[in-house]
Amino acid sequence: MLRPFTLALAGTLTLAACSGSDAATSDYPTWHNSGVHAVSRMSAAGGVVTTTSMKPDGTLETVALRLSDGTKLWAHPATMAGRLPGMGVSAPAVVETADGSAVVAALDPAKKGRWNAAVIARDARTGGQKWTRPVHSTFGPQRCGPYLCLSEHTALSSARVVVLDPATGAQLWKLPGLAEVEWSDSQQVVMLRLAKSPTLESYELKTGKLRWQQPIEQALGPGIDLSGGWAFGATGDDLIGYVAPYTNPETKRTSAFGLFSIKITDGSVNWMRPSVVRVYPSGSPGHAPVVRPVDQRGGYGGFARLDAGNGRVIGQITAADVPGSGWWLAFPGRMDRLGFLKHDQEGAAFDLVSGKPVAVEEQRGWSFCVTDPKPLPLRGQAPGFYSVAAVCEYDLATGKRVQAASAPPSWFTGSQDGWRLWRDEKGGVHAVHDGTASIPGMYG
Repeated sequence: MLRPFTLALAGTLTLAACSGSDAATSDYPTWHNSGVHAVSRMSAAGGVVTTTSMKPDGTLETVALRLSDGTKLWAHPATMAGRLPGMGVSAPAVVETADGSAVVAALDPAKKGRWNAAVIARDARTGGQKWTRPVHSTFGPQRCGPYLCLSEHTALSSARVVVLDPATGAQLWKLPGLAEVEWSDSQQVVMLRLAKSPTLESYELKTGKLRWQQPIEQALGPGIDLSGGWAFGATGDDLIGYVAPYTNPETKRTSAFGLFSIKITDGSVNWMRPSVVRVYPSGSPGHAPVVRPVDQRGGYGGFARLDAGNGRVIGQITAADVPGSGWWLAFPGRMDRLGFLKHDQEGAAFDLVSGKPVAVEEQRGWSFCVTDPKPLPLRGQAPGFYSVAAVCEYDLATGKRVQAASAPPSWFTGSQDGWRLWRDEKGGVHAVHDGTASIPGMYG
């Protein structure tokens, strides 16, 4: 899952996207639902897509759409209670259950006494309520294999994570402290422990037994501070993690940062790339990561695409080739070229493998549709929440938007069971079933 802890950080590191994209054509089932204003990531399971949508009055609702055609199945009011703005709007969690159906869990407005909201689980297709659990504060429910993981009391010293049966809400086991799910399958879950010295820890899902733990400082060095943000993505049996830099406003010191890979089976470190920043938009750290090195004085180097399997450089361009300022990065669908988009001007493009410049004529690229996003006008929430960003296609030779754009590349959308999902700049939800192999997208 992508976790830019502040969208402002993503904005300052902005680096865009370019064509050679996976085209959505009439040969594939496609749909577009413009009746929602999705502001969170999307989750899909059991033939249902869920997202958090913002209504015109600034309130939130959980929306369920049929995966096959985008038809709206149901909607219920939603809220957030204790989620930090830099984490973005929480997405519903959807989990398939043993009987072949699925459950959607989300946070509903239900203030009562010391409880500020309630996690309510509903039948994914009908919206019928199955169970409810009051909460004081939470980052929101997450799918963890066949179960639900829920952070509770996140604003209190008694913070914990509970693992719940999605069908009944019964608590299976709990873990003290703050943690977020970064990867799971039917047997285990890997969590990031959000502590002063953060660690990755793997637990047996049925019992809660600790399998292994790996301090992130082992990979990136001392001085980790998660305030800058983080992101994880899996490739094969490995989990690739990124921790962004954070400069303490009081000490002016910048925390340790970079990219690293661990084995999911035992937590051992495969490779590490300290002192590099991830570029945006780009693929998941687990799929074609692109980074820029940063020296000890904060100077940026060139750009390098890494092999997620071994951390080696596949291709790069030097800092001397970076064309001044005022650009946004662009990548083709295969990410074999690196483009520099300049709005309404001619940009530049490079072959990412050889590092040599290429002509920009007929080069198209995907970039953030909005370069200066505004925070969402959410009612009853702390200021500073942003919607998940959308990308638009541009002609690099002119810097103008392509009107008849195809589907964004799979490195951005990701793919699950052959389906690719994304939101447009107005919050509409799109899908194409083009059989793309399952890969994580920019947002997990």
